[in-house]
Amino acid sequence: MKKILAILLAAVMLLGAASAFAEAQDLPRNETVYFGGQQWGSVVGCNPLSSDNNNAMAIAANPRGSRTIMFETLYMYNMLDGKLYPLLADGDYTWNEDMTECTVKIKSAAAWSDYTPVTAKDVAATWNVSKAITNNTYTSYAAYIEDVVAVDDATVVIKCVKTADGKPANPLQVLQFLSGVYICQEAWLNAVCERNNNDPQAIMADKGEDVVYSGPYGSYFANDQLVAFVRNEDYWGQDASMWGKLPVPKYIGHGIYADNDAALLAFKAGDIDCNQQFIANVQNLWLEDKLPISTYMTEAPYGLCATMPTAWYNMETPALQVKEIRKAIAMAVDYDNIIANAMTNQSPSFADVPRSLMNPTDGEQAMYDHDAVKDLQWVGNDIEGAKALLDAAGIVDTDGDGWRELNGEKISLNACCPNGWTDWQAAMQIVSEAGKNIGLDIETYYPEWSVYQTVFTKASQTEYDIFMYSPPGAQPASPWARVRAFMSSDFLGADNNWNGNWGHWSNERADEIIAAIPLTSDPEELKALYTEATKLYLDEVPSFSLMYRPEQFHAVNESVWTGYPVAGDGNNIPPANLTDGYGIAALYYLRNVD
Repeated sequence: MKKILAILLAAVMLLGAASAFAEAQDLPRNETVYFGGQQWGSVVGCNPLSSDNNNAMAIAANPRGSRTIMFETLYMYNMLDGKLYPLLADGDYTWNEDMTECTVKIKSAAAWSDYTPVTAKDVAATWNVSKAITNNTYTSYAAYIEDVVAVDDATVVIKCVKTADGKPANPLQVLQFLSGVYICQEAWLNAVCERNNNDPQAIMADKGEDVVYSGPYGSYFANDQLVAFVRNEDYWGQDASMWGKLPVPKYIGHGIYADNDAALLAFKAGDIDCNQQFIANVQNLWLEDKLPISTYMTEAPYGLCATMPTAWYNMETPALQVKEIRKAIAMAVDYDNIIANAMTNQSPSFADVPRSLMNPTDGEQAMYDHDAVKDLQWVGNDIEGAKALLDAAGIVDTDGDGWRELNGEKISLNACCPNGWTDWQAAMQIVSEAGKNIGLDIETYYPEWSVYQTVFTKASQTEYDIFMYSPPGAQPASPWARVRAFMSSDFLGADNNWNGNWGHWSNERADEIIAAIPLTSDPEELKALYTEATKLYLDEVPSFSLMYRPEQFHAVNESVWTGYPVAGDGNNIPPANLTDGYGIAALYYLRNVD
């Protein structure tokens, strides 16, 4: 009898699974927004404590704009204006006089999916459990945050780590915490810890199938073909203190495609509504193919560029220790060629946005004095100017073979990036050509990513002379985070370094500026510091950016949905794929195509 019941129960479960799959495969098209370019491969779990869920639509925590369809942060970052907007938080955060404590209030309307209120105790528990299991949240902020304390149910105080002189270690990193860390429910955290006997690895490996969340959508279905989420009709965000209504789409879906080509075909066919995928010559989709596809901007560069793929000089290469050689190469590179070919014009030119330490967003461009540095900026393809610079420094061709020498040795360098990264490879080829044009032998070299990543992140390496990687883009700590990545000595001697200054350049004044910025609140003083840092960078040229690039690509097919963010529409919503940071506001503006 028990065997028969077991068989019947299994049959019911199979029928239920088949039914759920059928429903997920047949989501009402006019109620479902499909995404592309975010989720590759099957979902592992739904545990926000872990960094190994492969559940990108639900779990993608990042200070530049965490994906908050399911799990929420205290604030949402908006790269359009560089501001933090309250989400679970109630109003602006406040600092005490010496900036060693940051106080955040919690919205009284904020609630979990089990209808219990979100409180300051949840915020404190999130930090305490992260500390106990030493997950990414804790390791990312342990050097800056000493403690997170719930003063009462509505008030949380984030206490900074202090330096020897009593100053906060870095207030900007606290801002990163506000927009980059998912807040978890204390009761659920306790349950997860208890069922895993407080074992850190077991807690992080827990799939979190019973997870309690605060966001507008919950998990609906996932297999190796599709990931789907369904709207929580009781989502607290429809309260007047937040959005005042529910997001428009009832369902969110993401097909799992074999590769970029398959995803592009689905996008063209209208099976993907919002696509985070680099598409060469994206304008051809509407100009030539006449498809109802558009981008954030109707003209090039089509998207909002917030990061700057950069060529880094290895300061352990003798020739690159000479400033004139570094600057001559940077002056000679044809950036317009890189932008036209590698980026198919999906980047503003350096004539349009002169080079500095800042990305092209209005907020960052306002952070330095343009007139004060214009004599140090270069547009590129200045072959004669680069030759003259080298000649004046005595770096010339003495033996008539067409190549310049330094201390009697021919200058031979390599220019590297990962194999298969075609736009970067095209850029490195143009760097190589620039070298030949001014008498410097620069050969390209394209190792596999599995090898490349182990070399440029070393504390010391002599294999790559000029190599590509990107500094931080737009985030609450920018542009400071990028200035630090470009110039800080903090990273010298650090093995497995993913954080910055991969060329190992060092300058005492740069370090002083980088240390001063987080503790400076006066706008004019900040501008002066950023201007000085920019002058130093453009004069010394420890690296040089090759292009501007979106951190996320954002193209939409308007076959089913319209009302997407568009530059200049007055809504102040960034092109962040409808889900990231303040970009999630776009879900409240969508409407079906008539």
